[in-house]
Amino acid sequence: MGDSGGRVLVGNAVRRRPDADVSGTPVAPAEPRVPARWARLAKHRQLLLDIAAVLIGAADVWLGYSWNRDAELYSLVLSGVAAAALVLRRRFPFLTLLLTVPGFFVGWSELAAMIALGTVARRRVLGWQTIVGAALVWAARFFWWPPDKFLAAEWQQHVHNAIYGCLVAGLPLAIALLAHAREELANRIAELAVSRERERLLHAHAIRADERARLAREMHDVVSHQVSLIAMQAGALRVASVDQNAKQVAGTIRTLSTRTLDELRQLVSVLRTTSGDDSPQPGVEELGQLVAGAGMPVTLTVLGTTPMPASISGAAYRTVQEALTNIRKYANGSVVTVRVDLNDDALRVEVRNGPPPAQQGGGGLPSGGHGLMGLKERANLLNGEFEAGATEDGGFVVRVEIPTLR
Repeated sequence: MGDSGGRVLVGNAVRRRPDADVSGTPVAPAEPRVPARWARLAKHRQLLLDIAAVLIGAADVWLGYSWNRDAELYSLVLSGVAAAALVLRRRFPFLTLLLTVPGFFVGWSELAAMIALGTVARRRVLGWQTIVGAALVWAARFFWWPPDKFLAAEWQQHVHNAIYGCLVAGLPLAIALLAHAREELANRIAELAVSRERERLLHAHAIRADERARLAREMHDVVSHQVSLIAMQAGALRVASVDQNAKQVAGTIRTLSTRTLDELRQLVSVLRTTSGDDSPQPGVEELGQLVAGAGMPVTLTVLGTTPMPASISGAAYRTVQEALTNIRKYANGSVVTVRVDLNDDALRVEVRNGPPPAQQGGGGLPSGGHGLMGLKERANLLNGEFEAGATEDGGFVVRVEIPTLR
């Protein structure tokens, strides 16, 4: 038994696990999962587009040859090579374009040449390869094969072919440049969104810093001053009193007041830290000191040796602290047991007190009614569960379970 009137410690010293999150930093939420069907389509998107390009080029060649079967064999061969070359358009876009131009000039691979030109323009935008490729595609559409037919044509036909050559070469360029502009615009919008989010976070951080500084000033000027007066008055009462019980009570009041001042100073320093990084807070390791200074008989049992993140360990300490405060207010003198269970997957805390004695001298203490609500909110922030309520024997129990593997 310790000075608390029945404190029992079970378990070994806390050991650290290499993979344990001891910093208390919250784990970032997982990315939203895409449905498997759309994920598979996105994964094979390029392959499907390449297959579609080859099929379109082959269909164009087949349709052109179907109504001109008396053409030379080399026209069909070069056109087939142009359609098959579209397989290489992602790795060697300019080479693919060069392979499609002969088939377009002497055969029917017009769509294959347009697809290859669009790929080059998409990669090189308005580079020299794009300009050369557009000129070759325009020339393949403007000039006829064989040359004697081209030379025998009227000038109106040459103008007509020149105009259509501009359309055939310009359409892939326009689509590629439009896709490039869309991608650039999407990137700028994403950068703007990131910049605005960063600005919003900085603004919110500045507001929080001002609010924290204001709270720190109020706590320092009001609460700390009042608690300091309590500690001074308790010290004076302890010196002046001749009654041993009164001396003991005054000593307890002074000890609790001094401890409260220390915690207030820590809290004020945390509030004044604009970066939001918390200074070391009490945790499971300090429960023994908390119980020993509770001013009433408390039995403490700690099971397990699993290390806890700082945020979870602090939540356990605050839960026990608030529960003991409520017991001093409403059930002073009752039998109190505190049980803390540390294991690999969760932290479980239970504070139980029996029915209060028939005659209590501690009534009338102020209460804002926010203590248990704050414990529940703290547990919810850590993905835990909180439970509090009366027991069958007229006592009260507070339970908190917080997962540690997140």
